[in-house]
Amino acid sequence: MSDAIDPDRASACPFHGSAGGSLPATPAGCPVSRRAAEFDPFEDGYQQDPPEYVRWAREQEPVFYSPKLGYWVVTRYEDIKAIFRDNLTFSPSIALEKITPTGPEANEVLASYGYAMNRTLVNEDEPAHMPRRRALMDPFTPAALAHHEPMVRRLAREYVDRFIDDGKADLVDQMLWEVPLTVALHFLGVPEEDMDTLRKYSIAHTVNTWGRPKPEEQVEVAHAVGKFWQFAGKVLDKMRQDPDGSGWMQYGIRKQKELPEVVTDSYLHSMMMAGIVAAHETTANAAANAMKLLLSHPEAWRDICDDPGLIPNAVEECLRHNGSVAAWRRLATRDVTVGGVDMPAGSKLLIVTSSANHDEQQFADADLFDIRRENASDQLTFGYGSHQCMGKNLARMEMQIFLEEFARRLPHMRLAEQRFTYVPNTSFRGPEHLLVEWDPALNPERSDASVLQPRAAVRVGEPSAHSLSRPVVVTSVSFAGTDIVHVKLASPDGRALPRWTPGSHIDVECGNTGISRQYSLCGDPDNAGTFEIAVLREPQGRGGSEWLHNTVKPGALLRIRGPRNHFRLDETAKKVVLIAGGIGITPISAMARRAKVLGLDYVVHFSGRTRASMALLGELTALHGERMQVYVSDEGRRNDFSALPVDEGTQVYACGPARMLDALQQASASWPDDALKVEHFESTAGTLDPDKEHAFEVELKDSGLVVMVPADQTLLNALRQANVDVQSDCEEGLCGSCEVRVLAGEVDHRDVVLTKGERQLNTRMMTCCSRAKGTKLVLEL
Repeated sequence: MSDAIDPDRASACPFHGSAGGSLPATPAGCPVSRRAAEFDPFEDGYQQDPPEYVRWAREQEPVFYSPKLGYWVVTRYEDIKAIFRDNLTFSPSIALEKITPTGPEANEVLASYGYAMNRTLVNEDEPAHMPRRRALMDPFTPAALAHHEPMVRRLAREYVDRFIDDGKADLVDQMLWEVPLTVALHFLGVPEEDMDTLRKYSIAHTVNTWGRPKPEEQVEVAHAVGKFWQFAGKVLDKMRQDPDGSGWMQYGIRKQKELPEVVTDSYLHSMMMAGIVAAHETTANAAANAMKLLLSHPEAWRDICDDPGLIPNAVEECLRHNGSVAAWRRLATRDVTVGGVDMPAGSKLLIVTSSANHDEQQFADADLFDIRRENASDQLTFGYGSHQCMGKNLARMEMQIFLEEFARRLPHMRLAEQRFTYVPNTSFRGPEHLLVEWDPALNPERSDASVLQPRAAVRVGEPSAHSLSRPVVVTSVSFAGTDIVHVKLASPDGRALPRWTPGSHIDVECGNTGISRQYSLCGDPDNAGTFEIAVLREPQGRGGSEWLHNTVKPGALLRIRGPRNHFRLDETAKKVVLIAGGIGITPISAMARRAKVLGLDYVVHFSGRTRASMALLGELTALHGERMQVYVSDEGRRNDFSALPVDEGTQVYACGPARMLDALQQASASWPDDALKVEHFESTAGTLDPDKEHAFEVELKDSGLVVMVPADQTLLNALRQANVDVQSDCEEGLCGSCEVRVLAGEVDHRDVVLTKGERQLNTRMMTCCSRAKGTKLVLEL
């Protein structure tokens, strides 16, 4: 995406010759393609599977004009995220505009009820939006949401109790529609006696705004919406009589006294109505979509039944693969270019987020449903930036609890034969019914009362990488050198393991010790059936290697996470120099294998105390011959790093003990910038010492927020408390998972991931350990 239209290109048409005969044109007179002319989001194809319906566009015509809709349609991840990022150029003001204009009779009906829906957090422009968002945000933070969990769990159990012995259910009618609405009303602070009435009105608002009601239906819908408006006002008046209540609306009433110009009467009334719909329907639909998706993939369903720890990431993958928000809308406030296509000011955009979530440029094997997908939480179902859904973590909590309840009480549940139907609209989607069945005689709680025991609290917020674990079985254990054990791992059910690239590592959970350790993969990346690690026993270490050496035997079941790669081989390098010390040979061995396959000019330098202590030495010598340079201390041969010839186009990769890496860093001072890339075993970032730190301010450019980071807190934790999603894993500056982009300010880098050149660029940082050198940073978040 770029800025204003170049005058020389203003009349250019992106689809020359694509139209034919009587096909319509864009507002500028450009022809549209036949597929664009036929696009209709109210068709069943779009309702059933929006990403598949616009696959042709995502692959061939990512931005196109829809004559039937009168909107420009945007389908790719990068373009859509850029639109979310710039809410000045792309106004949200039409997000709640009726996509199907209503007739005069329906408008008169709405007027008769005094209907005066104002701007809300969803569709309000700056400068009004952010002051209101900041004022009303606190009840949505993870800490504030945690106290709603017992209520959600109680409701989920009560509803499952009603049908668990029936052997069949419509999960939408009998649970997934009502529970999120009840949670939403409780969250808002609606009195119990008014909940049933508000339930009746919720769906009318959705049809009125995003649907295509027929002329004869519009008047009926208008009456329902008008009654909804009036009743919401009465409930709000009742809330004013008890402003100390615990609901979000009562919080807003209290804020109104503090900030009367920001939180106005009309604003509260509009938010009361919009909040019910936003908190209810998106979550209800998301939960129904998730259950449909999981039961359609029996292996994934079995995995989360066997390991509930996978549920947080499964929720993210469900939101990505089949989310409840298919699209959002924006209005171009000036002439602009999106995805190479020029649009005049005033253009309306339908940004198909569900298509972005299937973009192969962002998600590898995007159509594959993978509950262990590492970047599933990059999904745009919640939007992005300053208008990202504030209730995202309440929705995540509800979905996690629903999946937990079903997985432990009805693991034998399956989809019944049915055809899924959806309420026709452009934006919100979920099956109207979800029929499931099971054998009640097999209900686990009939024979095991522990199924009903209380569970640990869910993680409120974006899932940790710790929720991506998978079981593996140890297929062989052998010794690869003095105090070095070589372990081969495979899937217990024979399924292929995830693909990996040289330099990747996995995290091994060391039984019930609570210890998790990273080990580099050293096998053949082309072998999809086996992972291989080699582990040195370190008696003075942190316990992981001792546990593995003492405990792991063939046939043992382990849990691992990954693979992940922050030590990636540049396969375009003119020459590759691979340097290993001791057990640091593990990632280097895989790189050497890959370099040989690619026919690269490469050499391996391997140092150790004795030949017997050098893992995989015989195998590597046989594979690489003269390209293998061996340095054995006991034989009087040491590597002289200062003598290494490193010129432009040469990449040096090194892994080994700290003393070796320090020597390499010194030698690299005369090498081209960023020629040296290093993999560390441990980080010296340590814990924070508040007496030696200073507080600093962080401006989040995309979110419109300013976050203070105290001297005794990491940036990562400060972001989490502000309800900002940042993925993390090691939280020691080793893995690179928590990296963010830096737009301004000088970073005090404390990680061991970035190279010298990358640090000097000052465009990236690790939020778990790095800080500001000065008083302020500006981040692309």
